[in-house]
Amino acid sequence: MTFSFTGVRRAAAVTVVTGALLTVSPLAASSAQAATAPSIVAAGGYVMNNSTGKSLYTKAADTRRATGSTTKIMTAKVVLSQPNLNLDAKVTIQKAYSDYIVSKNASSARLIVGDKVTVRQLLYGLMLPSGCDAAYALADKFGSGTTREARVKSFIGKMNAAATGLGLKNTRFDSFDGISNGSNYSTPRDLTKIASSAMKNSTFRAIVKTKSTRQKVTTKTGGYRYMDWTNTNKLLGTYSGAIGVKTGSGALAKYCLVFAATRNGKTVIGTVLASTSETNRTADAKKLMDFGFAV
Repeated sequence: MTFSFTGVRRAAAVTVVTGALLTVSPLAASSAQAATAPSIVAAGGYVMNNSTGKSLYTKAADTRRATGSTTKIMTAKVVLSQPNLNLDAKVTIQKAYSDYIVSKNASSARLIVGDKVTVRQLLYGLMLPSGCDAAYALADKFGSGTTREARVKSFIGKMNAAATGLGLKNTRFDSFDGISNGSNYSTPRDLTKIASSAMKNSTFRAIVKTKSTRQKVTTKTGGYRYMDWTNTNKLLGTYSGAIGVKTGSGALAKYCLVFAATRNGKTVIGTVLASTSETNRTADAKKLMDFGFAV
């Protein structure tokens, strides 16, 4: 800063003004820095204020991309929206579910054929270890039809109907778990809206904020075994206020993460799609949440 003042009085005034500026400039710089949108590795990203729905950050937010296992957010949402849902109803694990896991080399909750697992437990197996076997079991249970194929098709139809009900124009599901058959896609904005809607359900919120769980399930012979599941979302316990939501990955999807956190009564929720590694998707999410809380 340059001043052209002359004289002792004016020089003194300059000293006072300059001192005042030096006093506030660190705060001003801090505010400016906090308001600067971050650069993320992910090809697409979106963050919004969960209470108001206001968009806080966008990067290719409406570009359709593969979503990997973030698809399972809608799987859980559809199950939890079923009328007269009994979360303690038991589902018998079928060989078809384990065969599917093997054939797809898919992520698994390690469900055992013949075990009787509650719907609630299947939801934990779906959302924490990202079990595609749990997803299959839920689709088979809550779809309609006389054959497994028909029930799965029906369930996926419910997923698409739910997307339509939310007014989403850039989302389509062709699978119950994100292992696409060619037309399973969404966008950062749409996935965030799906997650925001799902988070209105208390059971969903309780599940997705759980870091790990031990579940007692009934075996085929009437005994019991314990299933231990750990959440694939590394934000839990490492990012202050993190409350969910779901990871995803795949050859097409790369590394995805739908995330949410609450601080001082403010909840931000968002999505990164097609990041380049597990580490980078977590870093991207942290940057976006930091920004969301700052603006």
